[in-house]
Amino acid sequence: MARIVLGVCGGIAAYKAAALTSALVQRGDHVDVIMTDGAQQFVGSLTFAALTRNPVLTSLWDAPETIPHIALVRSADVLAIVPATANVLAKIARGVADDLLTNAALAARIPIVVAPAMNDAMYEHPATRENLRLLEARGVTIVDPETGFLAEREIAIGRLAAAETILAAIDVVLARRSDLDGERVLITAGPTREAIDPVRFLSNASTGTMGIELAREALARGANVDLILGPTALTPPDGADVVRVTSAQEMHDATLPRFAGADIAIAAAAVADWRPVETFAQKVKKHEGAASIELERTPDVLAALGARKNGAFLTGFAAETESLEANARVKLRSKNLDAIAVNDVSAGAGFGGGENEIVLLWGEDGRRELGRGSKSELARRMWDALLELRGTRA
Repeated sequence: MARIVLGVCGGIAAYKAAALTSALVQRGDHVDVIMTDGAQQFVGSLTFAALTRNPVLTSLWDAPETIPHIALVRSADVLAIVPATANVLAKIARGVADDLLTNAALAARIPIVVAPAMNDAMYEHPATRENLRLLEARGVTIVDPETGFLAEREIAIGRLAAAETILAAIDVVLARRSDLDGERVLITAGPTREAIDPVRFLSNASTGTMGIELAREALARGANVDLILGPTALTPPDGADVVRVTSAQEMHDATLPRFAGADIAIAAAAVADWRPVETFAQKVKKHEGAASIELERTPDVLAALGARKNGAFLTGFAAETESLEANARVKLRSKNLDAIAVNDVSAGAGFGGGENEIVLLWGEDGRRELGRGSKSELARRMWDALLELRGTRA
């Protein structure tokens, strides 16, 4: 049995949310309904109360002692907004919280599914399209409307998707929340720093965002997560067993023992390839003339993992600037990986940015474009792809 919070907005399609509610209840789900003021102009709250056998909440001040906008989404598995109006889409995209439903959406740390329904002019307006893109980039599941007969007595895009389509989208989200139940996942993330002296070091522009989002998504799917994290200002997700490291040697030493118990490992860290042969105990003073630093190779963490792979599914990352897939396939083979995620760090994605663009490669010619998007959304797509790939090899 799943716990669903269903938000109903003020549109003519609000009456269809009653049929969706009935379908959810009939299959055994627990449904709590939040109605906006506009929704109540189209359907009475008694309809949903009768269907769910639960009180329908319509205001922030309903049962204030329970803080409903927090309590509801904290105990639920999914927040579904059906129908979602242009107004509510704009509010949740921009973080506006001026009623119970938008407060719940802002507080939700659970998957959100929205099914827009509106006039075609509103749906196709650039502002609505931009809001939908923004929500999708954050990982919100969008159930696109259909083309059909609208309230304006015309055939156009904007009709609420069929109940079966919305149910299917909710089921995909629910399945995703448990597809790593009980599995141990190891993720490396962030850069490493190789000290020159107490104030200078060799490093790179990685922030650790991609690895952190992969860890966050794995936790949401039920995994036990070990996160080996290089220097970063970002906050790791609650629930992960975090080991903070600085150098490539420290990352190597922290990662290998934990790999022995991992079912899946993703090496997303940008580990420095070189380190100074000599690290100076005191700050090196500036002087006239040229200076040079002798370098040596750091431990190859990914190769070490590939050499120790014993049934674990191992994925690496390749940040490239040219011949992306050719270079990544060389790394895929030489490091004994099951898959590799490659991105072009010269194209405005990857290190330091909020977005990324990834192609996943495996085997001799396996390839899937995960597309461009926020790193949280790409983490979701990447986990979907990796679990599907692992399933084909089981």
